[in-house]
Amino acid sequence: MKKYFFALAFSVISVAAVAQSAKQQIFVQDSLKLVSSQFKFTEGASVDKQGNVFFTDQPNDKIWKYGTDGKLSMYMDKSGRANGTYFDKRGNLIVCADEHNEIWKIDKNKKVTVLFSDFEGKKVNGPNDIWLDARGGIYFTDPYYQRDYWTRKSPEIEPQRVYYLPKGKKTAIVVADNVLKPNGIVGTPDGKFLYVADMKANKTYRYNIEPDASLTGQTLILNQHSDGMTLDTEGNIYVTGKGVNIYKPNGEQIGHINIPEEWCGNICFGGKQRNILFITASKSIYTIHVNARGVE
Repeated sequence: MKKYFFALAFSVISVAAVAQSAKQQIFVQDSLKLVSSQFKFTEGASVDKQGNVFFTDQPNDKIWKYGTDGKLSMYMDKSGRANGTYFDKRGNLIVCADEHNEIWKIDKNKKVTVLFSDFEGKKVNGPNDIWLDARGGIYFTDPYYQRDYWTRKSPEIEPQRVYYLPKGKKTAIVVADNVLKPNGIVGTPDGKFLYVADMKANKTYRYNIEPDASLTGQTLILNQHSDGMTLDTEGNIYVTGKGVNIYKPNGEQIGHINIPEEWCGNICFGGKQRNILFITASKSIYTIHVNARGVE
């Protein structure tokens, strides 16, 4: 039995190694670096034009910055219980402000503008993750997770859907209602496809983005959900959960980054070359150098 176990273990390790080395090794596990463990629950990683990474500590209601110089600093206190974030082309930080289920724009002077506050007169469940298209329109997921800082105890809108907020508009459009609990979201840089993770179904789907921003052609890509996800220039998909899994665009797994935490909430590529994977993981944040570059 022992001989069989060791043979099986060696086989699994070999398969993982071959998957990584088929083209070139994407990462070296031993290069994983713990940056800090001073948080309560980290989320919402996004990168600005300079390669600085911003992320949220939602229970503590703060946004933090991890600079390209490796320095960690508080960016904003009282952040509307910020969850998912994304930078627009002008350098504004677009935030899923979970406290009152809004979407904010935070400019370089930290002035807050509420971009979205309700849908058909009702509060949405809680904007969670976010992606902006080339026109500045905002796709966001809206799962329901009961928060201890809310006064409400049930949703005003039962369906948990994906919405699109056109640039300059206050009214959002439902673009996907064929999911159970959408969470992680990311689009391709050419604006052709949008990936949406369904936490309840444990699936990740790909949609076609139509010229009018609507979504069509739901296609199952991964039998795994994701709290947050990102893409590299080869189209590979990096998804979070128990560690980070890496998949080709066709759904073939080519890597797994082990993270010594219970849960990884979000992920993005940072650094001046966009070749440092930044991982929010429960109370901690980690970085790992990769032989790939992010598209965001």
